[in-house]
Amino acid sequence: MELTELGDAFRAYQQRTEPDLALLAHLHERKAHALRQWADVSGDGSLRHEAERAEKAAQTTREMHENRTGQPACGTVGDDGPAVERLLTRHQAVHARAVLDYVQTHSPHPEAEVRLAVLMLTLRTFRDGTGNVTGQDLTGWLQDDAERVLQQLVAADWLRLPCTVAEVMASLEDPTAITVPTLLPEQPRPFAFGKATRSRISGWAQKTVGDRKLRKKRLAAATRLLALYTAAHTRPDGRLGRPEDGGLHLDKTAAFCALPPEDVIKHAELLITSGWLTEADTAGGKLRGQLTERVLPLGGLL
Repeated sequence: MELTELGDAFRAYQQRTEPDLALLAHLHERKAHALRQWADVSGDGSLRHEAERAEKAAQTTREMHENRTGQPACGTVGDDGPAVERLLTRHQAVHARAVLDYVQTHSPHPEAEVRLAVLMLTLRTFRDGTGNVTGQDLTGWLQDDAERVLQQLVAADWLRLPCTVAEVMASLEDPTAITVPTLLPEQPRPFAFGKATRSRISGWAQKTVGDRKLRKKRLAAATRLLALYTAAHTRPDGRLGRPEDGGLHLDKTAAFCALPPEDVIKHAELLITSGWLTEADTAGGKLRGQLTERVLPLGGLL
């Protein structure tokens, strides 16, 4: 059905009087995804080859669009062209999800507050293990838990500081140089992306964690981790999870947010009252829901 619809969409594109490279790149991406799924099911190598060709066509078209306009071709595309300007391209969203997986595995403590701090500090230091942070950054991410969490990271030797934790917290605007030993250049490199992608992912995470409605509600770290996780795992229409999965696996979602699976729905309901999700349910071991229109730009396309 998807390939049939794509055939119609490509024919409709050929009838356009003006080119729309963002739309064309999106069509090539859809084609690549559909062919790769078909190849995975059937084991047909020729389909996999066609999927790779479509991926290359999508990349080339995106580059042409960026060269012409100076803007990334990362919108959700409808009948009238791009409708939502995404903060992350589909490719950058893949890397964002890799960062989330890394943080879940390498956080020195399982609690949500620590995991949130590890995520934000990893994005500050991923290139060479060093970066800068202010007390204002930390309180923005962690509110009243900031000093306690920072002390935990130092005690675990996940984070090294040139001064005391209290001095870092007192530096509301003057940044403190920090070091994350596991990300130093002599260590194995955990991420395969560059400075520009890091900047995009860092901006995406900051905008998500610092969303004004989430801040206004003073939501706990676990709820904001759920906001990050749902944003990172959406379809173009904002629904959670891939269509074939029927939602997000509840156990995996709960593990990332440092929650018991039965508590996920309570935090999802808080996101509904904050205007992050339009709806949510966890029947059948899946978290189903949809991002609200106001946060669709933060959706990292699956």
